[in-house]
Amino acid sequence: MQIHTHWTTLPETAKGTSAAIGNFDGVHRGHRHVIDIARKHGPLGIVTFEPHPREFFAPGAPPFRLMNADAKASRLAKLGVEHLFQLPFNAAMMAMSPEEFAQQVIKDGLGLSHVVVGADFCFGKARAGTADNLVAFGREMGFGVTIAPLLETDAGVSSSSAIRVALAEGKPTQAAEMLGHWHRIEGKVNHGDKRGRELGFPTANISIDGLHAPKFGVYAVLVDVLDGPHKGSYEGAASIGVKPTFGANLPCLETFIFDFDGDLYDTRISVAFVEYLRPEETYSDLDALVTQMHADCDAARQILGDLS
Repeated sequence: MQIHTHWTTLPETAKGTSAAIGNFDGVHRGHRHVIDIARKHGPLGIVTFEPHPREFFAPGAPPFRLMNADAKASRLAKLGVEHLFQLPFNAAMMAMSPEEFAQQVIKDGLGLSHVVVGADFCFGKARAGTADNLVAFGREMGFGVTIAPLLETDAGVSSSSAIRVALAEGKPTQAAEMLGHWHRIEGKVNHGDKRGRELGFPTANISIDGLHAPKFGVYAVLVDVLDGPHKGSYEGAASIGVKPTFGANLPCLETFIFDFDGDLYDTRISVAFVEYLRPEETYSDLDALVTQMHADCDAARQILGDLS
């Protein structure tokens, strides 16, 4: 997959694609429904925006993203996307009228042959353009447009907002029903305070900075080590939160990988949230904490064993 970070000076080989347009946070089932329609009309492209427009308009708001740009690109590549147009969302983009966006970005810049958007798609300054407006612009400017209906699952309409709610409530199975896959947090393993190693539970720690945090607590997880000598798939238990027993206040994700012996520092891992086990708790002494950690691992092993 080729990644393009602007709509100007594109190579001719990147033009003429059939592209789905949107933010694609989480790349959930509704997103893949839109992508699959785009796939039918030519070489497959995706048009998305960095930073997410919500981050641009409210940089100080609480983190809301389900995945960072790298994780999103990785998942889109697995879906067979040939060209990812990761367009900068800035003051110039924000100021474009719907017609200017259609002409300058879609038609002249990206040279798209066909565009697919969700029924709730809005674009242009003040989100004034609708999906129906885009159909009209396409007819005038010479590119096709398909409006994809919203996709409903047993858990309701697949939307990034609904998935965030499910995760905040500690319902990863419900989130997975809308996503079509387990919710994952991906990142580089950082050096921590190594308390887990001292307690007999060495953990791989990754930052959740900028991401929507699932409900704090302990989870049964699946772990993919994405690079390095230990690349592969594993099972484990993970804690997400602020480590109240030790007085920490910066949230992070700490993952204990079952039956693993090796160094994962500076490698990238992807942690899938399978089931919520319990909330964060404060323990009066380390022995009580270790006892609970053993119980958590036993519970996680049982849950993960039932998946196979």
